[in-house]
Amino acid sequence: MRKISVLATAIASALVSGSLFADEQTIGEAKVERIEVTGSRIRGVDLEGTQPLVVISNEDIKNSGASDIYELLRDLGQVRGGSGTFSTSESGATSTSTPGGQAAASLRGLGPASTLTLINGRRVAASSFAAGTQNFVDINSIPLAAIERVEILATGASAIYGADAVAGVINYILKSDYDGAELNLSYGNSTASSNDGRANVNFVIGRQVAGGNLTVFADYFDRKMLTAQDRSFTRDPALVSNYSYLPKLQDGANIYYTYIGRIGPGGYFQPRGAGDQYEVNPRCSNELTETELDELICAYYPNQDDVLTSPFKSASAGFMFNVELGKVRWSTDFFFSETKSSAFSSPAPIDQVNDAEGPMAHLSTLDIFRDTNGAFFMPAINPDFLAGVAGAPKYIATEDFDLVWDDFFDTPIHDRWVGYGLGFDARFNDPRTIDIKSRSFRLVSGLQGEVGHWDWETALTYSRSSSNQEASRGIYNRYKLHAALGGELCSDGQISSYNADTDTMSCSGGAELLGYFNPFLVGDATNDAQLALAQEVPTRKGLSTVLGWDARFSGELFEVQHGFVSAALGLELRREKITDTPSLNARARFENDYLVDVFGFGSSLSAASRNQAAAFAEIYAPLAERVELLAAGRYDHYNDFGGTFNPKVGLTWRPVDELILRGSWATSFRAPSLTQAGVQLRTTTATYDCSANQTVSDLYCDGQNFSSSPNVLELGNPDLQAETSESISLGLAWSPSRDTTITVDYWQFDHKRLVDTDMTAMLARTITDASVRHCGLVPQGQTGIAYTPSVCNVTDGSGLRIDQQGASLSEILAAFIEAVEPRDNVLPLMRDHVIQLENVGKQEVKGLDISFKHTLDFAGGRLGLDIDWTNYLSFKRNKAGSDEIESLVGTYRYPRNIGSARVSWRNDDLFLGLTALYTSSYQDDIGRLSRRNIWELEDLGELDADGNRQVASWTTLRASVGYDFDNAAINLSIDNLLDRDPPRVFGSSRGFDSINHNAMGRSYRLSFTYFF
Repeated sequence: MRKISVLATAIASALVSGSLFADEQTIGEAKVERIEVTGSRIRGVDLEGTQPLVVISNEDIKNSGASDIYELLRDLGQVRGGSGTFSTSESGATSTSTPGGQAAASLRGLGPASTLTLINGRRVAASSFAAGTQNFVDINSIPLAAIERVEILATGASAIYGADAVAGVINYILKSDYDGAELNLSYGNSTASSNDGRANVNFVIGRQVAGGNLTVFADYFDRKMLTAQDRSFTRDPALVSNYSYLPKLQDGANIYYTYIGRIGPGGYFQPRGAGDQYEVNPRCSNELTETELDELICAYYPNQDDVLTSPFKSASAGFMFNVELGKVRWSTDFFFSETKSSAFSSPAPIDQVNDAEGPMAHLSTLDIFRDTNGAFFMPAINPDFLAGVAGAPKYIATEDFDLVWDDFFDTPIHDRWVGYGLGFDARFNDPRTIDIKSRSFRLVSGLQGEVGHWDWETALTYSRSSSNQEASRGIYNRYKLHAALGGELCSDGQISSYNADTDTMSCSGGAELLGYFNPFLVGDATNDAQLALAQEVPTRKGLSTVLGWDARFSGELFEVQHGFVSAALGLELRREKITDTPSLNARARFENDYLVDVFGFGSSLSAASRNQAAAFAEIYAPLAERVELLAAGRYDHYNDFGGTFNPKVGLTWRPVDELILRGSWATSFRAPSLTQAGVQLRTTTATYDCSANQTVSDLYCDGQNFSSSPNVLELGNPDLQAETSESISLGLAWSPSRDTTITVDYWQFDHKRLVDTDMTAMLARTITDASVRHCGLVPQGQTGIAYTPSVCNVTDGSGLRIDQQGASLSEILAAFIEAVEPRDNVLPLMRDHVIQLENVGKQEVKGLDISFKHTLDFAGGRLGLDIDWTNYLSFKRNKAGSDEIESLVGTYRYPRNIGSARVSWRNDDLFLGLTALYTSSYQDDIGRLSRRNIWELEDLGELDADGNRQVASWTTLRASVGYDFDNAAINLSIDNLLDRDPPRVFGSSRGFDSINHNAMGRSYRLSFTYFF
């Protein structure tokens, strides 16, 4: 056997790494463990230190204070940077939020779909609900109680593992061959007055059964909700100007686009500000907010409904069984988990039926503003003024000649004129709320054995993830709501029938026709009950499955001067399938003008499947006494986009026993997610960049250079190609003694052909391609830009319309402006364009990982010092909808430096630890703020001379203490020991960065374990 160096011993001790699959090879009377570690399929070769592998041991898990996988990983530098890693704090009820109750880990900020998740070295079914269109493995479905350790390889690994290992691999290794039993009880909470409790109970038992070892586990976890109102830091808005014009109905609706004034001498109307329009709210339950337009409005602040951490429950159980059957070992592992959660988004705005702003209420609803003499009064407005709605010929004067100016009211449901109406602005009362139940199970059964000096194994894997979602509050049908506003809703919640000949409404089944719903009436039970009839319960069901078979061989090929050349070979077959099916009322459909039936809600409809086959080979060769080669190559073939070959080459040089110099180069790929290939229509937004194309700017941006994000419908693309990546890793590991290890690693990823939409390119294409220019809605199954039909009534100098080939857009635009005079001289577009996903993106990331680990005997125990540091040297990505490359390091959510330092002490019974967690400063996201936000920040002195602002760095302390009794153990961890608030981030609507920081404050977790 090759001599084990001081370095290898030190690294093994520092990482506390063990085997992924361990079996025993007999050499004389001794037994030598042959192991396989993450990053290589070759067993029995000492690869310690040859790769930048991070291992979270069972003891690390116990001392971390983590109650789930996300909490375990969240402070690692490898999973920080950008917004790729997400938790339930980012979930919401809309289609653009991350899926409710789910969480994902992303290495190097490249996105969760570019990080391969394995359990015991094999794949897991992705969540059926994608994050956007990226499929990911929900780490909330992996029970922490079953995890023995976690191995993280943050470098390209497709040559070993195939698709999705662009940024690397996170391998969760389950407990097996456990002998004994243990019961763990834990409870955590914050030290704030709110209840943010987290309770967990799990049980593990291992026994000899039927000649083998059976390990069984069960786990239950319950976490309470944390809202912005539970913390003083987030209870009030970060900026007073960060309001919405749309109040809740319970706070009184705003009268929309009104002139405020009175009848002056001679009977002429005198507006408060000549030509100005205002919104007023005579029944606001809150103090009125003065806007930048000198209006007094009933404002809404989203923090009043913001949920920082969703309520979450999970239950899981499973087993691992290993038995020797002669010379063959049979291994089976199975687990099942069920999670329940709710997700919340702010109350939906109330729009017109066609989603335009400003619905109408019948004029009779203003009767609530009459005094006992029948005169109008508006107590929340200056008594000298009354509101008037612009745009119609009739005045209604009061005794004091104050007035209300009304408008014609045509009901949108049956298109009948019913008198006069009044525009208003409001949102519903309840936050949009969905309840989610997800179930996952995974079964792997395999055989392992030896043939000569070769190990072999083969296994079948079946993994399944299903999710059911149901809206429980805050979702309203747009047609029923407008029927209620027009007096056309029946008492059973159905829309009435209309007889045009008699101009009468009727209800079936004995139901009664209700009166006009009054959005200005607050606290009236009958009125509120009428609104409740418009509620809807959209549902969504998803299923994701993976069925796979693999066969692997590992052993020695031949002996050379400096040792044995070893190899691993393997074959894999896999079938993946995914479906995501929302109810009809949650879909955008052509026959319904691409409008979702309910307000402020939507989802994607998708279905796809694929087959994959792969063959790989890996070789280890000692090229010289201190030089080693590790090379691999893998070919994957998919039945949809074809084949791809990915190599990897790594070299290791040990100039002395205490030092390893290591380097590797690899290519990797990410297969287009099944959602990206199979999504039929997804409601979302897409960004176009006017600065990227001058012609686009002239036609669509009035010659200005800005970005805009209109509503679009995203369409999958079965012709997508795989994303590709080239990665380089260079580093060293130095152990000047058995107690000290220093590692330094440089890494870079060049990630190309990212799947995304390119709205700018689509707009540029309209200049010459009439097939993507559509008068009105984009026809079903086609892509392109939807223009308002009135544009299609204008022709260019040759008499061609905008949808005809050869038409001059610039001439049509000029003619349209002359005829219609649209606001801002911008060619009007409809609300929904259909954009197909394409391979259009690219990103390049470079950085350094530095680690220092040292232990020494001290005060009867072992004192440890651990320092881990990640520095992002650069993070470049093309802007959304543009080829322009932007540098992200140091910008919002992209801190340059992330680090941790821990001092710990342990003897036979006692553990003490203190960890400092650091996140460096970065620029605030000032660019997303409105003009009034900027003015307020200037008044507060928050902006520098260039109009920018730096978010402060953040350091928190975590304290841990544990004591081991003869048959029990107790652990206490305290996060954010000094109870520091997160840095203020004005560019976030929450007032802080919920990805890199958190608003929990000081929190603790007490854990007790009893061993049987």
